[in-house]
Amino acid sequence: MTRRDFAGRTVVITGAAGGLGRSLCQRFAAAGASIAALDRDEAGLADLARALTAQGQDHSIHQCDVTDAEACATAIAGIASQHGHIDVLINNAGIAHRSAFAATRLEVLHRVMDVNFWGAVNVTKAALPALTQSRGLIVVISSVAGFAPLIGRTGYAASKHALHGFFDTLRSEVQDDGIDVVIVCPSFIATGIDRAALGGDGQPAALPRRTTGREASPQEAADVVFCAAIRSEPLVLFSATSKAAYWLSRLWPRRYAAVMQRKLRSEIA
Repeated sequence: MTRRDFAGRTVVITGAAGGLGRSLCQRFAAAGASIAALDRDEAGLADLARALTAQGQDHSIHQCDVTDAEACATAIAGIASQHGHIDVLINNAGIAHRSAFAATRLEVLHRVMDVNFWGAVNVTKAALPALTQSRGLIVVISSVAGFAPLIGRTGYAASKHALHGFFDTLRSEVQDDGIDVVIVCPSFIATGIDRAALGGDGQPAALPRRTTGREASPQEAADVVFCAAIRSEPLVLFSATSKAAYWLSRLWPRRYAAVMQRKLRSEIA
């Protein structure tokens, strides 16, 4: 198994301005990596830059909407020019929705798919030549919804399932080039992604999120991702909850569905 050292490496992180993305920037920077932070949130990026500067950590910030393939190509070209190489890409940018499909406008599903799936594809496409040159690493932040159903999140689950199909297949194409692909599947993390989840009408979801198991902090989650990246683990089941969901959904899918529906149905009631 490959063990990677990130000192002196350039790590590109999408969705970097807050939540898990910000913690990932700080965790990899603490290991000596040079951080290239991408986000559409200009103010959040500026705040991140101040924090990294105060800690004496090498970084650059790049305002970029990952749904814009041309903007992604421009940002990645700038990073490669500025840093000289790209060694790690962490596809972290994402949005959520909580609404029954029958009450969800199609444009909400398109938006979720555009950010969660196409955003990762756009940035990966732009960075792949540099990653091939460096024999680099791609990390994808997925979810329990990437391998199991999750009520009230049809679009979100579709986007995360699509990430697995795409990046599992990409792994088979690039492994001979020395590129590793890691897919991380958290359960619940205490970040803003679900607090900012869209409802069926595209506005913030009306009902609060329910959780199963303990919520991890962004810092805890970043530590898990960092350790998985060191070992280049293909699939990371993040917590006891995600491990239980993975195996129960495969070995006893009806039971998994019943438990999941009972715990989470109130989010869309």
